[in-house]
Amino acid sequence: MENYLDINRKLWNAKVDSHLKSDFYFVDEFLKGRTSLNSIELALLGDIKDKKILHLQCHFGQDSISLSRLGAKITGVDLSDKALEAAQDLAEKCGTDTQFVLSDIYDLPNVLHEKFDIVYTSYGVIGWLPDLEKWGRVIAHFLNPGGKLILVEFHPVVWMYDDDFTFVKYSYFNDEIISQTSDGTYADRTAEIAEEEISWNHPTADVLTGVLQANLEIRFFQEYNWSPYPCFRHTEEFEKGKYRLAPFGNKVPLVFSLVAQKK
Repeated sequence: MENYLDINRKLWNAKVDSHLKSDFYFVDEFLKGRTSLNSIELALLGDIKDKKILHLQCHFGQDSISLSRLGAKITGVDLSDKALEAAQDLAEKCGTDTQFVLSDIYDLPNVLHEKFDIVYTSYGVIGWLPDLEKWGRVIAHFLNPGGKLILVEFHPVVWMYDDDFTFVKYSYFNDEIISQTSDGTYADRTAEIAEEEISWNHPTADVLTGVLQANLEIRFFQEYNWSPYPCFRHTEEFEKGKYRLAPFGNKVPLVFSLVAQKK
């Protein structure tokens, strides 16, 4: 679908104001120093002081700024111009020198001409991309030799279900373009947003193949039966900052993480 970028850019532009005001993104606390990074990604990142990091699909920049606060040199990328305006404003208020680039992921090699020690991307990112082999090649393009991809993402099993998690609505496999209009947003279900969105489901095999075909070596892969975010319906907090789907308990994976290294 050729116009999926325009459709999704309009969607994410529409979400920005609501997200900036929502408790989900705790902007006031963030400005006072709270990090937006979770235990899963912090453990994978380790000491990143003075590392050059490319943050793909950065939304309005909280994770990018959090990485900057840890001493890394960050370039955040997103297709939403409105999100990046908010990101730049947030970085200025936080006093970080985080850089932001407006681009579609696939076009990024034509826009940005640097190499990085780490490519980082997390939570709700790959579903907006139709082709993960092309995605893998873009990541490899930007990594220095020995550089790493760090990916933390919602598990593909989650995207099979309807919003209420009562039945399997979508294929686990990338069999179709998913075009739908949803009311509100995961950060505020009452928000007056009703925009079309285009997405794709990617099985784990698509992720692993996309990475391996790009000549990246998988160094770590893990699945988790919890999420750090209450962004789905019927979530319950079973430990501080850890959420599960009430109907399924600890029986299904909600998140996975992957580290791959450029040979």
